[in-house]
Parts: sequence; C-alpha cells; structure tokens
Amino acid sequence: MSEFLDILTHGRRFKAAVKDLSVVELRDVADKLDKIILDRASMAEEEEKAMAERNAKIEAIRLQMEAVGLSIDDLGGVAAKATTKKRAPRPPKYQIEVNGEMIQWTGQGRMPTVFKNEVEKGRSMDDFLI
Repeated sequence: MSEFLDILTHGRRFKAAVKDLSVVELRDVADKLDKIILDRASMAEEEEKAMAERNAKIEAIRLQMEAVGLSIDDLGGVAAKATTKKRAPRPPKYQIEVNGEMIQWTGQGRMPTVFKNEVEKGRSMDDFLI
C-alpha cells in the first residue's frame, strides 16, 4: 500500500500512472477523491465537536469541584481503578509419560502432539485422566 501512496502523493509519478486514463475516467477518479475528502472532513468536524463537548463537560465538573472546595488530588482513592486479579492457572487434567518424562495438559487450547499421536493410535483421552 505504501507504493500506492508514494505514487499518489508524488506529482510526476501520479501523472505517469494515470496517463492511459481518458478525461472521463480522470474526472471519475477526481469525483471519488473529492467524496473521500468531504467524508474525511465531516468526520474530523464531528470528532472536533465531540471533543469540544467533552472539554466543556470537564470544565463544568472542574468548576463544580472548585466551588465545593475539592481538588483532583482529593479524588485519588476514588479515581484509582481497582486492580484486576489474575486468574490462577488451571490444574492439569491429563498426563502421559513419554521416555520417562511426564507431560501434562489442562485440556484447554491446542492438544499437545504426544496426546494427539496416542489418540490417533486408538487410545481414548479418558486413559490419560489424572
């Protein structure tokens, strides 16, 4: 995509790229680019309006806090997000011994190759339950 952008943003390269297009096709391309530009400009205006509304709300809240005598530091305990607890790892559900080494699997995610090979040989996963 960067090659396309290089061609599109470089005058001579763009001119060479569109030299085989007719005037009607060039006008069609220009119309499509104008539509994209208008859409992008309207989106930017909407984002600017939303940001202005957000900033106005923030300012109103700041003025209310100032009127009550609170500062942002007073919100320290309230504004802090609660820490999320990390889930404990799942206990293994299956195990198999291969060449003296115990391989365990929780039953979640992709099946380890050693289990897969044994199942393909005809064994059941119930044979490996812990």
